[in-house]
Amino acid sequence: MHIRILGAGLAGCEAALYLAGRGYAVDLYEQKPHKYSPAHKNENFAELVCSNSLKADRLDSASGLLKAEMKLLGSSILPVAESCRVAAGGALAVDRELFSAGVTKLVKENPNITLHLEEAAQIGETEEDTIVLVATGPLTEGALADDILRLTGQGELSFYDAAAPIVTAESIDMEKVFAASRYDRGTADYLNCPFDKAGYEAFHAALADAQRAPLHDFDGELSVYEGCMPIEVMAKRGADTMRYGPMRPVGLRDPRTGHRPWANVQLRAEDAACTMYNLVGFQTNLKFGEQKRVFSMIPGLEHAEFVRYGVMHRNTFLNSPVLLGMDLALKKQPNVLFAGQITGFEGYMESAACGLLAAHSIEAKLCGKPFTPPPADTMCGALLRHATEPTKDYQPMGANMGILPPPETRIRDKRERYLVVAQKAVASMEAYTQQTCTER
Repeated sequence: MHIRILGAGLAGCEAALYLAGRGYAVDLYEQKPHKYSPAHKNENFAELVCSNSLKADRLDSASGLLKAEMKLLGSSILPVAESCRVAAGGALAVDRELFSAGVTKLVKENPNITLHLEEAAQIGETEEDTIVLVATGPLTEGALADDILRLTGQGELSFYDAAAPIVTAESIDMEKVFAASRYDRGTADYLNCPFDKAGYEAFHAALADAQRAPLHDFDGELSVYEGCMPIEVMAKRGADTMRYGPMRPVGLRDPRTGHRPWANVQLRAEDAACTMYNLVGFQTNLKFGEQKRVFSMIPGLEHAEFVRYGVMHRNTFLNSPVLLGMDLALKKQPNVLFAGQITGFEGYMESAACGLLAAHSIEAKLCGKPFTPPPADTMCGALLRHATEPTKDYQPMGANMGILPPPETRIRDKRERYLVVAQKAVASMEAYTQQTCTER
């Protein structure tokens, strides 16, 4: 069986190193140094944007938990990161040049990896004896993007990420919000945050004056489409623009006052367990600190915990729940798998974790076994389910504690609660890896 991996970012390198370490021959394709995306400058593999790109390392943090699970899954890049670590408190910050060079050295010195330093222009028609893993990242473009469109179908590949913020359910002040759908249609699917006139005017003024994040060089000028207009742009159009848009109060009645709110923000559940809520219509390009400051003025969100801030930038990603099975393979072409940020695993460590999961999936195929995903109470398992289970409006997601089941008993202290959740996740991952290793 031939294994081709396209892309030597974190996902591609993790997958290639894992499979090669298990004795499988891998052909790894990378377009650098012959061609660079606008985001990349270094000819080495697994390039990072900043020294702190790998984020926190504490077990009671989402990123720290993800790293602990990746070690159990057989990560090759985490030992490299540890070897070039720089002081950064509880974060795994690294010397970027040394990290990238270290990963590149591992790849080049592995006798089971054959490097092809050339641009992969297409996935091609795969034979039964060939497995292709596409790990080309969020800036996939050109002929390869066209070929992915050919395989997946028009409309299933997004080129701009315009996402609204997501908050944890437990951080919402339920005394200030009410559950209802407009005109009582269907079930009460939304949580509603009602504004009075004075509160809305203060919110509008703060939003209109808030600072936007600069666009990266490679983003170019993002066209502002009416369907996904940043909420701060809408605010600048006039005091009532939002009240006739995503904050329209029509069809709603606040049960505490018996009257229609002056304006209203709706929150939609982001997952089946209703542990996270999306701010409906609040696509934004505000700086993260500004989002925290301004959106905390929304009634009920004064103490909101944001598991994802809104973003608007160039980002190629699949409609993964429609296209991919939990084994990360195309449902219509099982020998083609995807990994990394192109699947919607948002972030560097998340991308690497996705590469590891794809490698485990490929190994299961090679052993003639079905792929068993990690348990839902692990960070890897939760991210994988977010990317592959049906959802109405799929958006990329990074590691966060909000996607994991809460502890059985309520723990008020957040750090203590997160540690309990993380310890349970690590125990589940240990049991999972022991079982899968035995089966293979």
